[in-house]
Amino acid sequence: MILSFEKVYFDYAGHSVLNGINFVMESGELLYMIGASGSGKTTVLKLIYMDLIPKSGIVAVGEFNSQFMKEKYVPMLRRKLGIIFQDFRLLNDRTIEENLSFVLHSVTSPKKEIKRKIFNALSLVGLSHRRNSYPHQLSGGEQQRVVIARAIINDPILILADEPTGNLDPDTSSQIVDILKDINARGTAVLIATHNYEIVKKNPARTLKLQDEKLYMVNIISS
Repeated sequence: MILSFEKVYFDYAGHSVLNGINFVMESGELLYMIGASGSGKTTVLKLIYMDLIPKSGIVAVGEFNSQFMKEKYVPMLRRKLGIIFQDFRLLNDRTIEENLSFVLHSVTSPKKEIKRKIFNALSLVGLSHRRNSYPHQLSGGEQQRVVIARAIINDPILILADEPTGNLDPDTSSQIVDILKDINARGTAVLIATHNYEIVKKNPARTLKLQDEKLYMVNIISS
């Protein structure tokens, strides 16, 4: 088991968002979390990388536990996670290589190791030829692939993808999901939060639905 939620409650300013949710995720698993916009999917992800702490209940990620989490340990947790944000969060004044290098410098990797990891990550997402480009020179789909490369570059135990196809056309969305499936096939656990039921139908895996502050196991008929 790589991740677990046990009777997790969370609210914003007294407004309940999560009401006693429970689930587990195994190492190397591909898991979908579906739900309408505003249902709380991003809140669940923030609880996993401990940007938020539950009002009650326990979130456990690997050896980290929300009950005993201290602020000084949060960077250690996040180095074990790859996070794919909805808004990309790329540095627009840095090249793609520099964006990825910035992540590795933060964990003091040797220069030769940085070069190798950048090349491998960009190759996996098909963008090694764009390493000297700037984010604004890339399409939305290419920028999303850079974000995926950034997420995998430190060999995480778990990737969290927050609406990874949210602003992309269907063909590009399929390419992004294929990349995430390939990463998962190599042994990395991947949690995809999405409101796009079509990608779940085309690429079935265990699926949880967040609705009315609760999390349910659901079956999505494949297409």
